Amino acid sequence: MPVSRRDFLGGLTAAAAAASLPAISSAQAEHSVPATCPFRLAVINDEISQDFDHACSVAAHDFGLHWIELRSMWNRNVTDLDASQIAEARAILKKYRLRVTDIASPLYKVDWPGAPRKNGERRDQFHAKDDFSQQGPLLRHCIDLTRAFDTDRIRCFDFWRLEDPQPYRHAINDTLAQAAETCAKHSVILVLENEMSCNTGNAKEAAAVLAAIPNRNFMLNWDPGNAGTFPGDVPWPTGYDLLPKDRIGHCHCKNVKREPGGKYEWEPVGIGVVDWPGQLRALHRDGYRYAVSLETHWRGAGTPEASTRISMADLMKALAEAGLRC
Repeated sequence: MPVSRRDFLGGLTAAAAAASLPAISSAQAEHSVPATCPFRLAVINDEISQDFDHACSVAAHDFGLHWIELRSMWNRNVTDLDASQIAEARAILKKYRLRVTDIASPLYKVDWPGAPRKNGERRDQFHAKDDFSQQGPLLRHCIDLTRAFDTDRIRCFDFWRLEDPQPYRHAINDTLAQAAETCAKHSVILVLENEMSCNTGNAKEAAAVLAAIPNRNFMLNWDPGNAGTFPGDVPWPTGYDLLPKDRIGHCHCKNVKREPGGKYEWEPVGIGVVDWPGQLRALHRDGYRYAVSLETHWRGAGTPEASTRISMADLMKALAEAGLRC
């Protein structure tokens, strides 16, 4: 790993010595998400900018958020930050009074050894570079990061999608279950994202994995937009109805349109196959109280920040249409 445990712990000590939180700014107070919002509204930081200070400023001051999801910053994956960068990131979070929903790690977003991957899949790396042999150390490092950033969740995947995952599914599930057991020893929740380029892509596949891995700290990062890339898939209500509601531990918000031949394109949150007002209303009805985190992906406005601003406005509109005060 790029950060030794000694250096990492040293970074925590340095970060702990940072100045205390400043008073909340008038701009943040004016535009702040109200306490009546049932969800932890958030945005993935690099969907705004690789400049972490700027991303946090937009999230806190312009969007009025109290939560942010960490994936990559300064052109480095969050799992590759060195001790000084960890300390700097913590100081920036304190500056903007932002809490971290989860470590959006690339854990297990690698090839399953000895198995043929599915050809033609898009593969989002977000500056991650580790391979299968490094996943054990990466998991332990992610657990350290949850302490550094005061969160209880690590996002993971279940390996790049195979042409036929069934011969490997039991072994993949064992790997995930063992990882969940390791996380449980540190009071950490492991959330598996349904990702179309990995072996759990939609609600049907997610429900099967959750049934096979009963660990209570193994939960789903439900991404209706990712599920919507599958031809014929209706993320809500059809897909959502398949999911055990008490096993959803995180939610990503984006939208997608399908094109002929199985192709798809990302869209702003207000356009596409995902009925976000309906999905948000159902999450609230079913007692979901964790993060709804904007993961724009769409770049139609020209830049990540401009596109994310449009999708955040769409998300707020969807919440209002769902009858939720956020």
